Amino acid sequence: MSVKQVRFPKAIPSYCSAELCLACPACVDGAPARYAITAEALEDHFGARSHREGDLIQAFEGHRDDIESVARQLFEMTAAHNIVLHSGHFRFAV
Repeated sequence: MSVKQVRFPKAIPSYCSAELCLACPACVDGAPARYAITAEALEDHFGARSHREGDLIQAFEGHRDDIESVARQLFEMTAAHNIVLHSGHFRFAV
């Protein structure tokens, strides 16, 4: 199955303290989808100063285009509708 279209609504990411990540909605071929990015990835690659919600959101918003580019690639490669971006996903991408 190949993915034809991935869209990212400009929603404010939701913070999940149990999983230490931010989650955002997406749309894959017209179906609802979700992607999350770990606090570790935001600290390692996008300058988040801590695991605090405000620091993570600031780093996310400052690099949203780069994050969504990698999310798009992962949605396209996997055809999944729920993905989690870890630090390793960005090692060579950004």
